[in-house]
Amino acid sequence: MSLELIKDCKYSLIVPTSMGIRITPVNGQPVHSSDTFKMNATSAETNVASVASFLGLPVKVLTTFVKGSPIAQFIKSNLKSRNMDFEGPEIEQGNPWGYRHQINIADSGYGSRGPRVLNDRAGEVGRILNVKDFDLERIFGEEGVQIVHLSGLIAALSKETTQFCLDIAKAAKKYGTKISFDLNYRASFWVNREQELRESFTEIAANSDILVGNEEDFQLCLGIKGPEAGGKNIGEKIDNFKEMIDRVKKAFPKTLVFATTLREVVSANNHLWGAIMSYADDFYVIKPRDIYVLDRIGGGDGFVGGMLYGILKNWKAEKWIHFGWASGALAATMLSDYGQPADEEQIWSIWEGNARVKR
Repeated sequence: MSLELIKDCKYSLIVPTSMGIRITPVNGQPVHSSDTFKMNATSAETNVASVASFLGLPVKVLTTFVKGSPIAQFIKSNLKSRNMDFEGPEIEQGNPWGYRHQINIADSGYGSRGPRVLNDRAGEVGRILNVKDFDLERIFGEEGVQIVHLSGLIAALSKETTQFCLDIAKAAKKYGTKISFDLNYRASFWVNREQELRESFTEIAANSDILVGNEEDFQLCLGIKGPEAGGKNIGEKIDNFKEMIDRVKKAFPKTLVFATTLREVVSANNHLWGAIMSYADDFYVIKPRDIYVLDRIGGGDGFVGGMLYGILKNWKAEKWIHFGWASGALAATMLSDYGQPADEEQIWSIWEGNARVKR
């Protein structure tokens, strides 16, 4: 089996998501002692899609907006600046206690002080995502999509979004669109829904062509045994991670690509960053390498985005993981949650370890 994408599509990549804002203190300071903050539009799924959109591939976002909200206007302007199309219903706020876009309050950490993140999702408009608000026949059947990227963050956000992701996966499968699924386990989303979500995640994973997750994701979302203990650092556990991926491959034999990132935190600004990818019968491994970190949020999304870009460009499989690793490393150098590559050469220079000035 090989990962062949359908051709003549309007969109290379589509991401269903719930958009929000991230508020970050300036100069790497903690939230509780800061009085000046920077605001960015954000979501994990658009973080993934940004690699492709900045490098010129057609990308679309499926989401919901709060009607008349200045935050919604801010988000739309940001998506346009990332070269992304978007569609979705405009929902009335209702009253001061009604709908709004999620708020992520986070600092970047510094040195020995790790980052801290607070998610405020009360009244989040993205929790009511519903396929009745989208013409899936038009999107997948007429316009055409090469890859749809689904995230466990959206699949677990509410009962409505769980069904939304299941419906998106079914429509994608019907029209030959490849499905990418990043498990993205969040314990707080799963409270009192463990059995229901395990079944839904398993169904999406079984229909996925590309499956991404860390050891916690595979264990807690899908019930796959994680890597065996052993080894002083993450670089010494690579064989254990490969064995875990082999167990995932046996559980989901129709999936073609499996990937996980490897991260060891030396300090908030210095990480060892690696990755493992399996495609068909082959493993591709990047042993953890030093990277410098301005803000770690979005690094994993950057990896997925870079890997998907390589797949969309029909490169050889080895280049998928190389470009993904470097795209994640790029995202870690930016104060936005997403990498904003100037061109492919910039990302390849990161992979090659070439930080020399380009004139």
